[in-house]
Order: sequence, then structure tokens, then C-alpha cells
Amino acid sequence: MQTSTHPKEPLQTPRAAGAAGIVFALLLAAAMVLIRLAIPQGADAVTAQQPDPTRRSALHTALLLVPFAGIFFLWFVGAVRSHVGDAEDRFMATVFLGSGLVFTAMMFAAAAVASSVLDTAHPAGTSPSRPTWDFGQHLAYTLMTGYAMRMAAVYTCSASVIGHRLRILPRWLTLLGFLTTLVLLFVSSAVPWAELVFPAWSLLLSVHILVAGFRRAAAAPTRPAA
Repeated sequence: MQTSTHPKEPLQTPRAAGAAGIVFALLLAAAMVLIRLAIPQGADAVTAQQPDPTRRSALHTALLLVPFAGIFFLWFVGAVRSHVGDAEDRFMATVFLGSGLVFTAMMFAAAAVASSVLDTAHPAGTSPSRPTWDFGQHLAYTLMTGYAMRMAAVYTCSASVIGHRLRILPRWLTLLGFLTTLVLLFVSSAVPWAELVFPAWSLLLSVHILVAGFRRAAAAPTRPAA
């Protein structure tokens, strides 16, 4: 019996992983838009009024999208690391991966809190519970705009630094990443809709990675048949 002498090839990142960032960006943007439409002024609107049934339905839809956005975000993180390759710096890679994981955890926590408030603050056949509603909505907004977006800023900054140092990202995309970092750090918690810069940047980065992957595949020499 003859054994193959060919060395085992490393696993290749599936091309679908590059598209995961696009799906993540669209899902997160849709969830953010639905939440902003349901509660236009964010946490400050909580004490003014509770959303009507139509807005509550929009909130439920947004919360249903969040888990899937988190799943695709993890694939997006893997696609970015695969694009960086073996040349990644351990320090920046640790910051990049850690901030991505914490962002996912904060996003899930905010969605869980908001979902719990919707299910308990005004169950069918009862009157709204204002203290529970106020506390839950403020907590959910704080987790999302105060913590998750800060971790998104660290994620964006570390990815931009890696891309700039290794010159694997175009200059305009790294500059846009640094600008996105500043907006997420200092503006998103105070200005409504500012958090949409993160899914927008993620969408652009995903498209760049996907296009670069197709270009590498087209330029790679074809292997002769064994």
C-alpha cells in the first residue's frame, strides 16, 4: 500500500467568511435603526413615554436580529484575522480579538436586558411597570452605547492599526477606521444615530476583504492534476 508523500495543506478560510461581515453590518444596522425608530431619543425618552404596540413590535424585531448579528460578527473577526495572516502582531491581535469578544458579550447583554424589560414591564392584561421599564431601558442603552460601542471603538482602532502597520488595508480605509474610533468613543453616547458608523465601517472592510480574496484566488497559479 502506497502512502501519499504530499504535505497536508492548511485549511483555507472559506470565502463565505468574508461575506459574514457584510451580513453582520446589515443586521446590526437594521437592529439599530429599528431601536432608534421605536425610542427616538434613546434612554432620555424612557421617562417620557413607553412605546406603543407598533414600536414595541419594532423593538422585538430588532432584538431578534441581535443574536444573528453576533454570530456573523464572530465569523467576521475570523475573516479579518485570516486576511492579516501570520504576520499579525501578538499584542495588537490580542487587543483586536479581546475587544471583539467583549463587544459581542455587551451586545448580547443589552439585548437580553431589553427583551426582559419588554416581557415583564407590560405583560398582557396588566398595566405598565414604570420603575422596571425605566431601569431596564436605561441599563440596556448604557450597555449598548456606553460599553459595547467603546469596545467597538477598540476593535476598529486595533484593526486599523494592524492594517496600517502591515499595509494590508488602503490608506483611506485606515483613516476612516481611526475616525470611526473617535466617533464611537466620544460621540455615539451623546448623538443619536452616531453608532451607525460602526456597521458602515464594518461593511466597507468586509467588501475590501472579499474583493482582495477574489483577487488572490484569480492570481494564484492553478495546481496540475495529480
